[in-house]
Amino acid sequence: MKTTHPSILETLTTVRDYIRWGATRFAEAGVFFGHGTATALDEAAALVMHVIRQPHDMPSGYFSAVLTFEERERILHLIDRRIEERVPLAYLTHEAWFAGLKFYVDERVLVPRSPLAELIENQFQPWLEPDAVDGVLDLCTGSGCIAIACAKAFPRARVDAVDISGGALEVARMNVRAHGLEEAVRLVHSDLFQQLEGGRYDLIVSNPPYVNLQEWRDLPSEYHAEPRLGLASGEDGLDCVRRILAGAADRLEPDGVLVVEVGSSAEALVAFYPEVDFLWLDFEHGGDGVFLLTAAQVERHRDLFERSLDPGTAATGKTLQ
Repeated sequence: MKTTHPSILETLTTVRDYIRWGATRFAEAGVFFGHGTATALDEAAALVMHVIRQPHDMPSGYFSAVLTFEERERILHLIDRRIEERVPLAYLTHEAWFAGLKFYVDERVLVPRSPLAELIENQFQPWLEPDAVDGVLDLCTGSGCIAIACAKAFPRARVDAVDISGGALEVARMNVRAHGLEEAVRLVHSDLFQQLEGGRYDLIVSNPPYVNLQEWRDLPSEYHAEPRLGLASGEDGLDCVRRILAGAADRLEPDGVLVVEVGSSAEALVAFYPEVDFLWLDFEHGGDGVFLLTAAQVERHRDLFERSLDPGTAATGKTLQ
């Protein structure tokens, strides 16, 4: 492995040196952060810790440890690739964290970063009684991180993980196997509910595509490295969410809940369905744009949600009367 910085290999020696060097280079190059880290320093630390196979909370005393020559080369190589290729670091390391769990990721799936992790770790309380959860449905599962985290949170539940992308399901299968959850998580190749067998769920959870077309066009390069199928969802960003709302009534148990992340399309969703009293959830560790509806609410608005799939209405984004 060759590096364009031979002098750096000799000058910089410690963990601290390479974190600082990486942070400086990232800041100078103007790379974008948003796939698990928020700053150049955090990104550099994550990169270095991956190379030396240490946890992100490594004791500070080790920051003065001298790196091997091979480790230094590997770090510089990844820093160069992060800057030149403008892809999320997780695609270079094939490693991402969600709800305290490690996952394999590549360009077939989005990099896990949803605030839904906090809800899963809290077992969706107080809206669900954890011991009463028998079935969970994860729509648009991608890497399988939400489904796997739910299987850990509700060990007695069956978890169905659905995705329209065969490539994404291949990644999810790798992660299900890595976490030893082959018996708990069932992967289903389906366009949302369409190819899903009968059955109802106590929890339907989804982080679907919700970025509107113009917003997707304007995203930094790092986001364009991710599959468009997992991000963009029509002119107003609501194409997929409307379909989830229209199909959820037939899939929820009477005491079940629907939890969906819509991110930056939250305002558009409220404008499209002003009659619906969405509960917008708060997060202690940051994040927004996640709503919750009870099964009763979904049933109450069933006709509205089904009529919203009318092509003319969906295309214009106008509120249904």
